[in-house]
Amino acid sequence: MLAAGLLVLRLVIGLIVAAHGAQKLFGWWSGPGMAGWIGAMHRMRIRPAVPWAWMSALAELLGGLGLAVGLLTPFPSLAIAGAMLVAIALVHWPRGFWSTKGGYEFNLSILAAIGAIALTGPGAYSLDAVLRIRFLPEPITLIVGTVLVLVGVGVALGTRAPAPAPAPESKAQAA
Repeated sequence: MLAAGLLVLRLVIGLIVAAHGAQKLFGWWSGPGMAGWIGAMHRMRIRPAVPWAWMSALAELLGGLGLAVGLLTPFPSLAIAGAMLVAIALVHWPRGFWSTKGGYEFNLSILAAIGAIALTGPGAYSLDAVLRIRFLPEPITLIVGTVLVLVGVGVALGTRAPAPAPAPESKAQAA
C-alpha cells in the first residue's frame, strides 16, 4: 500500500507542479507564457530576469514530470523545492500563510509533499524502481542537493535589483 500511496502523491503533486511550469512556458491554462513570466520576473526585480525565468519554469515543468514518473527522484524534488522556496520568499511570505490572501500555504504544501517523497523514495511504482536506479547514495544526495538548492535560492534572492526609492513628497501634497 505504501507504493500505491507514493504513486498517488507523486502523480498529483508532480502533475500540478508541471502544469504550473507549462503555464509559464507555454501560456497554457491562462498562464503568462514566457514573455509574461519574464515580465513578472522583472517586476519581482530578479536580475537577470530571462535566465531565472527559464530556470524556474523548467524546474517546475521538468521537475514535476520527473517527480510524477519517479525518475531520478531526488533531482526533480530538489528542483521543485528551489522554485517553491524562491516563490515563498519573493511573493508569498509577505502576504501571510493563507493562500486566499496570496500567502505561502500552497507552496508549503508542495514542499511538504516533495519532502516526504524525497525522504521515503519514489516507491515501487516508479521509473527509478523499474530501471533499478540505485546509484544515488542517500542521504548524501539529499544533503548535498539541499545545500546546492539553498545556495541557488540565496543567489536568486541576492541578485534582486534594489527596491525603487519612494517618490519624494511634493509641496502640493505636503500643504
